[in-house]
Parts: sequence; structure tokens; C-alpha cells
Amino acid sequence: MAGGRTTGNEDIRRLGEAAAAAAADLVGRPVLCVGTDLVDVDEIRATLARQPRFAGHVFTPAERAYCEIPDDSAERYAVRFAAKEAVLKALGVGLTGSVLTEIEVLHTPSGSPALQLAGRAATLAEAAGVRSWLVTLTHSRSLAHAFVAGLPG
Repeated sequence: MAGGRTTGNEDIRRLGEAAAAAAADLVGRPVLCVGTDLVDVDEIRATLARQPRFAGHVFTPAERAYCEIPDDSAERYAVRFAAKEAVLKALGVGLTGSVLTEIEVLHTPSGSPALQLAGRAATLAEAAGVRSWLVTLTHSRSLAHAFVAGLPG
């Protein structure tokens, strides 16, 4: 680590470890669908700066409240964007499959991430038989990764 920042190889190693841990959580459980996405944090940072309304079009008020921190909110936004795209991939549709604000990343009382779907996203999940989701999120200053699994119960 140079200057307190991770190198690209360290980011990749951390993301690989997070993906392996997420996969281990699925052992022995029936899984209907999975999705994953990797986002470049700098691209989200640039989009937020260039398009002030982007956050309002993509993230719910609760997500924006969680992401808006004094330092740099781009990492938090990027990992939530990755989660939304991972859900849509798991459901077999692209970014036009649902309004992104219909997929919300929440936190359980323990602090772990959770998903709440509404509108078309919820309809797609119901049609796929998905009743609950496992989600894991990880990010560094440069990369954000989400992995989701749709479960029948």
C-alpha cells in the first residue's frame, strides 16, 4: 500500500476474497439467480460532478442520505449502483428493465446490506420466484463490487 491507498492488485485481491465469501454463503442453499457487477468509482465520481441530478434519478432518498458524507460519497454511490445492476442482471434484464430507484440498498440492524424491491423490479423478482436476496458489497477508492443471489424463500 503506497500512501494509504490500495494498488490495483490489492483491490482485485480484496474483491476476489469478497466474492469467495459470498459464494460460500450459498453452499447448500437453493439459488434461483445470481448477478454481479463491478463499477469504476472514478466514473461514478465524474458522473456525479457532471450531472447533478444523477443521484436523484438513480438512488432513493434513504440511499442518498446514507451516501452523502463529508469526505467522498462516490464509493458509496458506486457500490449501490453495482448492486442495482447486479439485481437486474440476476433477473435477466438490463438497465432498462426497471427504474433504478425501485431497487434500494438498505442495511439490517446488524449493518449488513439488504435489498428492497418495488414496482417493476419487484414484479420481475416475483415472476422469477425470488422471495429474498443475499447481497454482498465491497469497495475501495477505485472499484466497487456487488454480488447478489435471488432465493426462493
